[in-house]
This record gives sequence, structure tokens and C-alpha cells, in this order.
Amino acid sequence: MQSVEDLKEDTKVAEIKVPELAESITEGTIAQWVKKVGDRVEKGEFIVELETDKVNAEIITEEAGVITQILAEEGDTVLVGQTIAIVEPAEGAATPAPQAEEAPKAEEASQPAAPAQAAPAPVAEETSNNRVIASPAARKLAREKGIDLSEISPVDPQGRVRVQDVAAHGSQPAAPAAQAAPASGPVVFTPIAETDRVTVEKMSRRRQTIAKRLLEVTQNTAMLTTFNEIDMTNVMALRKRKQEEFVKANDIKLGFMSFFTKAAVAALKKYPYVNAQIVGDEIHKNNFFDIGIAVSTEEGLVVPVVRDADRENFAEIEKDIANLAQKARDKKLGINDMAGGSFTITNGGVFGSLMSTPIMNGTQAAILGMHSIVQRPVAVNGEIEIRPMMYVALSYDHRIIDGRDSVGFLKTIKELIENPEDLLLNS
Repeated sequence: MQSVEDLKEDTKVAEIKVPELAESITEGTIAQWVKKVGDRVEKGEFIVELETDKVNAEIITEEAGVITQILAEEGDTVLVGQTIAIVEPAEGAATPAPQAEEAPKAEEASQPAAPAQAAPAPVAEETSNNRVIASPAARKLAREKGIDLSEISPVDPQGRVRVQDVAAHGSQPAAPAAQAAPASGPVVFTPIAETDRVTVEKMSRRRQTIAKRLLEVTQNTAMLTTFNEIDMTNVMALRKRKQEEFVKANDIKLGFMSFFTKAAVAALKKYPYVNAQIVGDEIHKNNFFDIGIAVSTEEGLVVPVVRDADRENFAEIEKDIANLAQKARDKKLGINDMAGGSFTITNGGVFGSLMSTPIMNGTQAAILGMHSIVQRPVAVNGEIEIRPMMYVALSYDHRIIDGRDSVGFLKTIKELIENPEDLLLNS
């Protein structure tokens, strides 16, 4: 196979490189090639999906032509600036394309020949394998492990078999006794072989990043949590009265998140240290109000940011939250959607959580946790009444925020939500 340098000398080629996405991102993982060697592509066409610590990025080609080489397989880790594919002009691509296929053939030729009496089984397996949609890396691993791709249950809803699926399936014992352990020597116990009792799943890059950052927050901050409870009677009644009018005027429903976002902004203005962060030996108090809204996705929690929430009305906040949540579920969030938040709100109540101690987001000083609304007996003017109550929690960095500010902040949230007309007057 010709090297990239040789191809560049022979003809005009385009190198598909991993682009710079953000200062904090230096590498990624090839999630999926949507094009293969020999496919024609147009300028600006999406050819490969790259998974990074924060987002999934769609890499496009800057030139039209034919893909003659793919230099990184699905599952490979690649660096920013690394060449991962070659695109040549369509008229000059006929010769190089077959060369790109020589590597797999050479690899197959290097495999030991199967015994003559076992010939029928591989033929049948290869036939079934060809009917399965799978990445090249998955097919290679399946060949090495002697696994029939048709027996694998892929995670991908479209049925595409990836390396992770083969690896998980490959933990099952091989059917033939060809690789039986030698008669002598100790017997090694491998728990992952018990696939009916243990399922092995490789952590995605994003899940690894989430785990690392949450651990860093707990290790590098003096995190403490304070609690309060909110009577949701008045805000629920206001939503019920205004919902139809609100939907007609704004084409979106009035939810609780806009009330809590507006209440958080008001409380942050009153207690500015809650909207701060430590930088070296300095405290930086933010004079902007970019509120992160935690959103749960299949790949983990992400926190897109509602920019300048203090300048938005209820409808604008609801629309921003809805749009960001949809982008998160569709894996369309960009770096700018999640960078630079000053404070975060997370709502565990949507999953039924009654109370929790949320972990702060990155270098922020605090996070507000909302929870389930539950009908509970409470004392009202000396009498017991059943009211819709919500526990709220504020986890905060005690290095910046004292108990007085943390309790006062949460008390302000409580007072504003219990008297929602005050929020409407201030918006």
C-alpha cells in the first residue's frame, strides 16, 4: 500500500484529519464510519462520527472524490490533527482503491490454514457473517475469536455490530475444544466467562470522563449539602390557571424549570458567592447568569447551558431548555452548548428521587437539586393539611460559601417558589 506521502506526490489528495474542537479536547474515539473505502463523497459530506469527552462530532470531507484509504478503525483512539482517511479525485481513484483492500487480504493470508476436515464450518460461518451489518474492526475481531456475527446481539438499535458487541460476546467459552487447557499446570478461574452471571461492558469515553470529573470534584472541594422543603401549592395553581394562555401565546408549555431558573437567578444576585468559583488563590464572582440544566441521556448526564437567563422571560427559558434537551437526546450538542456555566440545576424528581446530595459541576461553587413533588401532611396555621411538597438541596463548596449564604440562598428559592407572583413581577 502506498504511504500518504507517496499518494500526495502522485496525485492531488485530501487528508481527512481530526479537527480541533475545543482547547480541552486533544483526542477522541472513532465511533462509526458512515462511508467506506471506495465510496464517493461530496464536499462537506459527513463521513465519520467521532466520540470525545464532551460531545459526538461529525467529521466532514473538505474535498469531493473517492475514499481510497481509511487509516483508523472504529474503536481506535485518534489525536487532534491526525490523518484518519484519504480522499482522491474521482477520476484518479480507480487504481489506489484496490490497494486499500490489500491489507485485509494480506492479513487473512497470514492466518493459519484451517484443517481440511473443518473446511465446511468456516464457509457456512462466512456466509452468515456477510449478511450481518458490522464494522471492519468487529469483523476482524470476530474472525480472530471464531465467532459467528449472526449470533451477536448488537447494542446499536439499527443492528450494526461493533467491536464492543463482539468483545462482550467473545467472553463466552469457545465451542470447540481446540484450545483446551494443557493437562498440566494450574487452572485459572476467569469470572467473565460466566456470562449468565456477569455482563462485561467497556466504559464509553464520555462515561470515563464523567466518572473522572465527579471524583475530582469530591476530592478537590469541601463539598457540603443543605436542605429545605417547598410547598408547591401556589406555583402549581398558577401553572394550571395560566397554562392554556401560555401555550397559545408561546407554543410551549409552562413547566417548573423556568420558575426554578428565575428563582435561582434572583437568589444568585442576592448571594453572589454562590455564583463564584476559585481560580488559584482568588475568588472570581461571576456577573453573568449562565444556568446549566442537567439532562440525562443514554450515555450519561450532560449539562447544557441556558445563556444569560437573567435576560430571558419564562417562555424563552422553557424553549431554550426544550431545545437543549432535544439536542442532548439526539447527540447534537456542541461544545458551546455546554461550556462556561456559572451555576447548575438538576432535577432528580423526574426519576422519582425524594432526596439526594447532588455533586457540583466542574469548577462551579454550587448546584441546586430538585426532587419529587409528594403529597404530605404539613402544619399550616396550626392545622394539619395535605400539601404538595418538594425537598430541595444545595450542594456547595464550603471554601467559598459559608453556611449563612447557603441557607439564605435556599430559603430565597423557597420563598420565591411559594410566592410565584413575585417572580413574575421581577421577570
